[in-house]
This record gives sequence, C-alpha cells and structure tokens, in this order.
Amino acid sequence: HGHDLRTILKRAKEKGMRMPLDLSLHIVQEVCAALEYAHRKKDDKGRRMEIVHRDVSPQNIMISFEGGVKLTDFSIAKAATKAGNTDRGAFRGKLLYMSPEQAWGRPIDRRSDIFSLGIVLYEMITDEKPFLGGATELSILEAVRQGQIDPPRQLNPRIPESLENVVMKALAPDPDERYQDAAEMHRGLEWVMREQIGRASCRERE
Repeated sequence: HGHDLRTILKRAKEKGMRMPLDLSLHIVQEVCAALEYAHRKKDDKGRRMEIVHRDVSPQNIMISFEGGVKLTDFSIAKAATKAGNTDRGAFRGKLLYMSPEQAWGRPIDRRSDIFSLGIVLYEMITDEKPFLGGATELSILEAVRQGQIDPPRQLNPRIPESLENVVMKALAPDPDERYQDAAEMHRGLEWVMREQIGRASCRERE
C-alpha cells in the first residue's frame, strides 16, 4: 500500500513543495540497493545473469505508507544469458529516462540503469526533467542521445556541490565515466548524507 514516486512528485509540485533532500537521497539509495541485487543476481549454475532493468523511472519506484522503497516492473528487464540478437536494437523503456546508449539502440549493461537513476535523482532535486525541452519526440530523442545535461545547481543553487558531483557522474554520457555499479553510487550518496548531517550538527552547536 502506497504510491509511486511519479504521483508523489506530481502532488508535491501541485502544492508548491519540493521533495526534502534527505528523503530524496534515501529513496535513491534504496533503489541503488535494489539494482545492485538485480545486477549481481546469479543463475542456478552460479553464472552472473547480467540483468538490466531498462526502465528505471519514477513510475516504477513505489513508496509504501510505512516508508519502504521498492523498485518494480522488471517486465522488460533482460538477462544477458537469455538475450537474443533480435532484441539488441529494440527501443525499450521510457524515453525521458533512457541512457544515451539505450536511445541509440546499442547494447547496454548495468551502467544504463545507473544513468536512468541519475535522471530520477536529478528530477527529484530540481523539479525538472532534463530532456523535456524538446518540442517533438524526435528532438527529445536526439537530446537523450547526446546526453548533454545542465548541472543541477543551475536550476537549484541550494543543492550541495558534493551532490551535484554525484548526479553528474551518474549522468556521464560515456558509460566508462559513470559509476560502474549501483553500490559505488550508493557510497557516493552516503558520503553526501554524512556531509549534510555534519553541517547540520555544526549549525545546531552554533
């Protein structure tokens, strides 16, 4: 019982509110944990299945009324051990949350999910979808393929620089320059949270 993140973000925006920073970080950390589990999943012979979700988006992140965070809808996820060549160029997932390589129809791996989660985090902390500026679906597709995104602090100067660094690393157009797995991104977010807690403690002492 709960709501998907898209619904929560929509209602917050209607009320002129923004998702609290600490809550945004917590939600994305939980999704990182879910992705790390899926990405490292092995089959009954002990082989890495190389699962890629391919549709990480606010619609597929559920928040329970008790505060639990769940990543849902693995219906288009594909394990490398079962992937066929006929699927390699197929468009899957939601365009606004696709990685550049996914938008090109190229082979993808877990780093594509990292990019998509970076888009979700970007939207949560800026209230903006970075690729929505295109007038047509074709122009949006081209923007996604280029992967050029304005730093989030240009839209929300209150965002800590350390968090902006995490977001932009997750959103690197080149997969080799991103976090290489969800656990690494989780650690980056954890460092940001500790930094923010430390600053809050200093302000309280003052």
